[in-house]
Amino acid sequence: MTRDSGHRGSPGEQAVLLAAGLADIAAGALGSALGAVRGLARRSDTAELVAEAERDLTARGRLVLDRYASAPPAHLEVLARHALARRAAESD
Repeated sequence: MTRDSGHRGSPGEQAVLLAAGLADIAAGALGSALGAVRGLARRSDTAELVAEAERDLTARGRLVLDRYASAPPAHLEVLARHALARRAAESD
C-alpha cells in the first residue's frame, strides 16, 4: 500500500522514509556488487583481470597527477621555443 505523494508527514516520519529508501538503494547496489564478485570468482582468468585493473588504475592515477600536479610551461618559454623553431625553419 502506498501513501498519497502529496501528504508530508512529520519530520521524523520523513527521516525514516528517507533512510528506508537509502537502505533499499544500498541493498540493491550491494546485491549487484556481490553478483559481479561471484561471477569473477568463477572465471579462470581472475589473476589477469586483477593485474589489468591494477594497470588501469595506475595509469588513471598517473593521468590525474599529471593533470593537476604539474604546472603548465611558462608563456615566455613557449614563445621562445616557437621563435627558435621559426629561425631554424627559415635557415633551412
